[in-house]
Order: sequence, then C-alpha cells, then structure tokens
Amino acid sequence: MALWYSLGIAFFAAIGTFLFGFDTGIATTTIAHQSWIDYMDNPSKGLTGAVVAVYIAGEAVGALTQTFIGDKLGRIRFMQFMCVVVTIGTVIQTASVNIGMFLAGRVLAGFAVGGLVATVPIYLSEISDPRFRGLIGGISGCGISFGTMASNWVGFACGYAPYGPVQWRLPLGIQIPWGIVMFIGLATFMPNSPRQLIRSGKVDMARSEFSRIRRGSQVHEVEEEFALMQAQIEYEMEREITSYKEIFKLFRSRVMVSIAVQTMTSLTGVNVIQYYQTILYKSLGIGSHTILALAAVYGTIAFLSNAITTKYMTDQWGRRKMLITGLAGIILIEIYAAVMQMKFQNTDNKIGKGFAILGIYLFVVCYYGFLNSTTWLYGAEVLPIALRSKVMGLAAASHFIVNVAITEAGPSAFANIEQNYYYVFVACTLFFLVIAYFYFPETKQKTLEEVAAAFGDRVVIADEGPKRTSVVGRADHIESAPEHQA
Repeated sequence: MALWYSLGIAFFAAIGTFLFGFDTGIATTTIAHQSWIDYMDNPSKGLTGAVVAVYIAGEAVGALTQTFIGDKLGRIRFMQFMCVVVTIGTVIQTASVNIGMFLAGRVLAGFAVGGLVATVPIYLSEISDPRFRGLIGGISGCGISFGTMASNWVGFACGYAPYGPVQWRLPLGIQIPWGIVMFIGLATFMPNSPRQLIRSGKVDMARSEFSRIRRGSQVHEVEEEFALMQAQIEYEMEREITSYKEIFKLFRSRVMVSIAVQTMTSLTGVNVIQYYQTILYKSLGIGSHTILALAAVYGTIAFLSNAITTKYMTDQWGRRKMLITGLAGIILIEIYAAVMQMKFQNTDNKIGKGFAILGIYLFVVCYYGFLNSTTWLYGAEVLPIALRSKVMGLAAASHFIVNVAITEAGPSAFANIEQNYYYVFVACTLFFLVIAYFYFPETKQKTLEEVAAAFGDRVVIADEGPKRTSVVGRADHIESAPEHQA
C-alpha cells in the first residue's frame, strides 16, 4: 500500500521533470520549422541560437534561486511557485508575436524548470522508503526522458501539419495545462516532506505526514524510522551552517560528490548528441522527415531504457554500480561512434551508415539506462537535509552552465574537428569514471540519515529501541555538537 501511494506521488511530481524534458526538446523542432522562421521575420543565427542559450541561462538562475529560497518556502511551496512561472512562460511562448516575446517566454520557462528539475528529486528522495528510493526517486529522471520522447514525436507529427502557426504553436501550447495540473495537486493531496517539516520545527505535522506516506507499514517500523530521522536531523541542526565556506569545510566530500555527479552528466556529451543528432544524421545523407523520425526513435529508446533500469536495477544493483557501468559504457560507445562516422559518413555505404547511427542509439541506451535517473537521485541522497536545497541548486546550475559551453561549441566543433569532438567527451568521462570508482559510496537501502556514515560523518543510531539513541562517527564534522544520549 505504502509503495503504491509513493508511486502515485512520484508520477505526479514527475510532471515537473516532464516539463523540463518536453520544453527543452520542443525548441529543437520549433525553430526548424520554416513557418516559425518566416513568422519571426527570419531571425539571425545569433537570435536563433539565443532560443537555446537564454533557456539554459534561465535554468541556471532557477536552480540557483532554489539555493536561496528553497528551504524557506519548503518543497511544496517552492514547486508551486515554479508551476506558476512555467505556466506564464509557456503561455508567452505559445502566444509570441515576435522573437523578443518568444525569448522572454523561453527565459521564464527555463527559470521554472531549472528550479523544478533540481527540487523534484530532493522531494521524492525525502518521502521514499529506503528500500524503494531508487525506484521512487528515479521516476523524476524518467519524467525527463518521457518529456524528451513526447517532444520528439510531437515535433515529428507537426512536421506534417499545414504550413503556418499551427506547426509550431500547437507543440508549445501542449505544455500549458501541466503546470496548472501540478499546482492543483501540490495544493490539495501531495504530502509535504516530513524531513523538511522536522527541520522547520513542525514535528507533529511531520509525524502525521510520515504516517500517511508509510501507510500499510508496521506501526513499530514507522515509529522507529521516524524517531531516528528526527534524532539525526535535530542533531545536525545543533551545528547550524551559515556560510558556503563552512559547507565546504564540514561536508566537503558530500558536496563535491553531489556537484561532480551533475557536472559529469554534461561532460558525457549527452546534450550535444541530443541537440545536434539531426546534424549528425544529415552528415550521413539522410532526408529531413527521416531525420525527425530517427530523433523520435532516439527519444523513445531513451525513455524505455530509463524506465526499465529504474524499475529493475537502481535498487537492486545500487547507485555506484549503475554510475560506474554507465560511464565505462559511454567511453566505449563514443569511441565506436567516432570511428563509425569517420569511416562511413562520406561514403555511399548504407550498411556502414547504419552502424554509425547504431552508435548514437547505443549511447542513448547507456546514458538513459544507467545515468539519467541515477545522477539526479544520487546527488540529492548524499547530502544532509540542511544542505540539500542549497547544494543541489549549485549542482544543477553547474550542470546547466557546463551545458551552455559545450552545446554552444557543438556546431563549430562538428564543422572543424567533426567526429573527433567525441574524444573530448571520452577524456572527460574517463576522468569521472576514476573519480566515481574511488570516491562515490553506495547509498542503496540506506535511510537518508544513514548515508552520512558512508562519508564518515557522525550519525545517530539506535541502541535498544527507537527512543534510545546514541551518536557515533567522526567528531570533526560537527565541531560544536556535544556527544549525548537523545
């Protein structure tokens, strides 16, 4: 019962990450329509490029906004705020009468989904039973890949629409209702994070919400887990952190892992391959409608791979194995893809070109199957609650900022060094593979509070029952907190 309830909450919360995936992907086909180009008075390459650039910049600002007000508003209210902004942004995009208005809508939508995509994994990790947190939290990543798939197919279908505004306004308008639907759900039946409520001093409300989330579980198990959760959070609150200098001093390992796992995803080259796959297909001599179909198949494989591994591997294998396997696979696949394109893109060998396209599809299976959901969840899991919003905001912002750099470099890189651009990502991924192997601990089956022990931080444990607890671990991480019996 508890699992089904949590799954329902997770699917609903994933509307936020769906909007991220859809709004990110739909711009690619929107700006490719001649009807959009003509309506916007043939915008320059700089303005067309700004459609992607200002959106990613908005995402970075939205993620950073979470670091400042995420904890003050709480998970539910912060997501409600972003739902309002994303609705305004999608309405402006859909109703745009000039390029300036379109760009303004892109900035607002980017700002909102940047905040949502960093907050939804935090929220889901905080309400999840540790036995199923990989599944529940991983649904946020599935929302991204489902949004990407949906945008690909909508863009493909609208390519057959009669010439005119319907070709590009309809795909943009499809986004409008979802922010409203999510806002209503957050305001009515979505539970608040018990951990956030404890941190805000609302212990009775937290206990009530926790019991509702764990409905169907044994009462003594619920009471014990809540008591340990409360004790750990209150213990960590004894040493309040007031500056980022203290954050990096006291929790350096956990902060660096969270930021590294987000930066790592950008440097695999996933966004470059996703945004510019149409260029890669074109270089292989493939026609325009076939290119859109191949992009839609790419999105479908992404979602299916993501969903299957989230259900059957994240909790069973564990996050560490997922990350290491995914990074190792990407290294091999990108080398394969580079070799295939070098050999066949300037030939008439159709079978060879098929093998080149296979490289792109193998990449999407590996990235979305092993990394997409795992990275967003893992980045939230490794952080203590006092830092979760602050650091996840920084981590998401680093993800977006690095994306801007490598995505903007994409067209020039493919024009000048062609498939050798893959080797840049091979080198970066190899670096992160080494980092992950030596510094990323396992978090599966652990409560969010128990994860502290994996980093050598002090943790509250039970001696003989839920009401008798003690503090163990390194003393240097919580300098002024006395050892005590809770």
